[in-house]
Amino acid sequence: MVYTTPRGENKGASASSYYFAYAPQSSPAASAPTPPPASNLNSKSSLNEIELRKFAAIADTWWDAEGPFKPLHVMNPTRLAFIRKDPHCARPFEGLKFVDVGCGGGILSEPLARMGATVTGIDAVEKNIKIAQLHADLDPITSSIDYHCTTAEKLVEEQRKFDAVLALEVIEHVADPAEFCKSLSALTSSGGATLISTINRSMRAYATAIIMAEYVLHWLPRGTHQWSSFLTPEELVLILQRASISVQEMAGFVYDPLTGRWSISDDISVNFIADGTKNSE
Repeated sequence: MVYTTPRGENKGASASSYYFAYAPQSSPAASAPTPPPASNLNSKSSLNEIELRKFAAIADTWWDAEGPFKPLHVMNPTRLAFIRKDPHCARPFEGLKFVDVGCGGGILSEPLARMGATVTGIDAVEKNIKIAQLHADLDPITSSIDYHCTTAEKLVEEQRKFDAVLALEVIEHVADPAEFCKSLSALTSSGGATLISTINRSMRAYATAIIMAEYVLHWLPRGTHQWSSFLTPEELVLILQRASISVQEMAGFVYDPLTGRWSISDDISVNFIADGTKNSE
């Protein structure tokens, strides 16, 4: 494996810097669902109809900063800080073509467009795309985002290519991560970037991202995540390698309940992001 630790703000996470400082360290409570065995990655399509229906049901709340997508709104500045690399450049992506796969209501697509990128946003839920387009049209800069209700596989069929392909908090909701990553790779220009963020399949992640976030704090609707659908960093690196993407950098996102903020860290035990480069064809 070829990847480095991040430029991170936190080197080594303390107890207070995990997703939730008070997350239980023992086995999950009996009232919560028992973690099932790891999911089979051999299904034929990367679309998961159950997941699509789940997110369609709450599509109207994408831009409600206190709604079901509050965790993503709070995390967004940290995700963008990792992607941006240079905090001193106002428009670091000028002249570059980005695709935001699984864009939802556009909460990532819009700031990318403001940073100069030519952004295509795609989502398999038509209601998400309608919400994203309505919100983007409120600003002349973001109104240029090219939104489509489609899939990565369909864009591959259209032979589309992008300088950067992003799928953040998406891969844990697809039916076939390996096939999904092959599609992301096919969309990435040679030498371009593929970025994927997700949740580690660890007991700490089960305790925090599911038990605490869904069952105790009710940050997310119950059933938002399935522990068996999470990937370990090692699994994701291997899947990407097989898809001709070499991971160059990996970082963790950790939440500090004292400040209510996320930060970049080298702790990848729960939330993490991988930045890969498409190998020469």
